[in-house]
Amino acid sequence: MSDLTSGEDLCHVSATELVARLARRELSSVELLEAHLAQVAEWNASVNAIVTLDEEGAYARARRADAMIAKGAPLGVLHGLPVAHKDTHRTRGIRTTFGSPLFHDHVPESNDLIVSRLQGAGAITFGKTNTPEFAAGSHTFNTVFGATRNPWDLSKTPGGSSGGAAVALSLGFQPIADGSDMGGSLRNPASFTGVVGLRPSFGRVPAGPTTRGEERLSVPGAMARNVADIALVLSAIAGPDPGMAASLPDSAALFSGPLRPERRPRRVLWSIDLDHLLPVDRGVRTALEGTPALLESIGWEVVEGAPSLFDADEVFRTLRAAQFFATYGNMVERTPEMFKEAIRWNVEWGRALTEQQIAAARRRQREIVAMFGELFSNYDLVALPVSQVLPFAVDEEYPKSVEGVEMPDYLSWMASCYLISVTEHPALSLPIAMSETGLPVGLQLVGAPRGDLALLQAAAYLEQAVEFDGRPALLQREAG
Repeated sequence: MSDLTSGEDLCHVSATELVARLARRELSSVELLEAHLAQVAEWNASVNAIVTLDEEGAYARARRADAMIAKGAPLGVLHGLPVAHKDTHRTRGIRTTFGSPLFHDHVPESNDLIVSRLQGAGAITFGKTNTPEFAAGSHTFNTVFGATRNPWDLSKTPGGSSGGAAVALSLGFQPIADGSDMGGSLRNPASFTGVVGLRPSFGRVPAGPTTRGEERLSVPGAMARNVADIALVLSAIAGPDPGMAASLPDSAALFSGPLRPERRPRRVLWSIDLDHLLPVDRGVRTALEGTPALLESIGWEVVEGAPSLFDADEVFRTLRAAQFFATYGNMVERTPEMFKEAIRWNVEWGRALTEQQIAAARRRQREIVAMFGELFSNYDLVALPVSQVLPFAVDEEYPKSVEGVEMPDYLSWMASCYLISVTEHPALSLPIAMSETGLPVGLQLVGAPRGDLALLQAAAYLEQAVEFDGRPALLQREAG
């Protein structure tokens, strides 16, 4: 076995390399789990990213994984990798609270599909990551576990709703992470913490059987510390499912094997603010001002301009409210005091919607999807900021203004992400710069219709040109 069986170094080795070491028996699953749990024990109290641990069960699973390797049994693509699942993903036998006091002691009897696929690929479940109540909002806090803190600055939020997952990645608690994204819940926390987050094409990673009708905003997805590891996770969680009629037919094998960065010149449509549609914090503008020159330096042609996404705001808000009412309406009516105000507000908005309004929003979304897709006859990628703001104070629910523009609600500051959600295209957050205040800033790359693999190839090529130290300030200070 390897002597790299503990410490921060092993906990920041890429997932792809760890899988290879495990398969070569240079490292055992038990040793790898032990190293990551030691990292959790060292740092989690500072950030509150892991909210439930199942160490006994995890060690049992790791021992079984090692026995399979010893017997020469066929191995899954994630065999032996430790992972904590987002606390909105049902995990059989492990407390799953959804960040809600209603589910404080809830222990599911079955897994959500994404959890089953990760475990089926050999991942070792060891716990759960923090999330806002029912994943509502891009700031990770709830009344069950409290707030998660950003390891680049403990006074700041890591974003959300997959905020616990992003922090766990950045601090080396786990080499890969699952999450979900409706209005930016994979992309915003990736940008805020300096990791990679992919919102896949709608249907690429099925959510499994759903009672939400035609809702096409929320998708499960992946987070990791580099683009190749995102592809590795997709090779486990992507692929069709009979419970979701809209799932894409491509096999998960589409993402298996080494990710070969696409090197041919590309034409990129770039906008810092979607043609003045969105206010963008000066700190974000400054951090990303060199983006066009960076893209051109690797041979990509950059065209400044923006797709017309004005109507996407109303579409997103209408369909989100309709989903919130369908999902939480009865529970809110019975026990309104058990829900935070933001959820009650969204539910009441959905309750007031007419079927005609919802149908009109769905029709308009289909039009936006078609219109946005036509852009890719002229461009290979669309690039814009992930977030309009830098990480904000952990004790604020959301930014009340952006560059002097008032934000009327907890959604408005996330528009740079949620407008893209409406298009159903794959979108990735890549850490690309640091703010003047020492906080990570991500670039959002949006791919062609169902072009997840091409997007990953392009992002991997760009990643090679970016000088970014992904170890958070919390770890750098300790090393210093």
